[in-house]
Amino acid sequence: MNYMSKFILIKETDPNSTDAVHMIDELSDSLQTTTGNNGKNSFSVDDVCVPRSLFVLAFNDKDEAVGCGAIRPLNEQTAEVKRMYAKEKAAGIGTKVLTYLESKALEFGYTCIRLETRLINRSAVEFYRNRGYHQIPNYGKYVNRLEAICFEKQLCDDKERTQ
Repeated sequence: MNYMSKFILIKETDPNSTDAVHMIDELSDSLQTTTGNNGKNSFSVDDVCVPRSLFVLAFNDKDEAVGCGAIRPLNEQTAEVKRMYAKEKAAGIGTKVLTYLESKALEFGYTCIRLETRLINRSAVEFYRNRGYHQIPNYGKYVNRLEAICFEKQLCDDKERTQ
């Protein structure tokens, strides 16, 4: 399945593909620079190759990978966003990737979506707040991790929004 808007095409992709590995490596380098941690210990490709999970790449009109993101199951009702990245900030790539992931999470039957980022990564914190995510107590491996901040968003389909 693909999603295209303003020259950004979102493609569900094998996370082991060349483009995916390149985007994940770029994200890790960016995280290392921004937060002092590359985030590799918080992601396994295997986590997004199970039922009700997926990995996506965003491509520009030159067919160049310019972003990525993934969801994986936390439990029956909750998906977790992983490996969100956009090469160009403020270009709408991240929003398109996140919107696609939220839509797929609904299709998979999730009612809630969660994620973690680092407090020091202010642009990411603001990005998620501006897209309807609210801070929750740190969960899972992030409990008692003062550098982490966790977010959650309740998902609803378009029918629920109009009622």
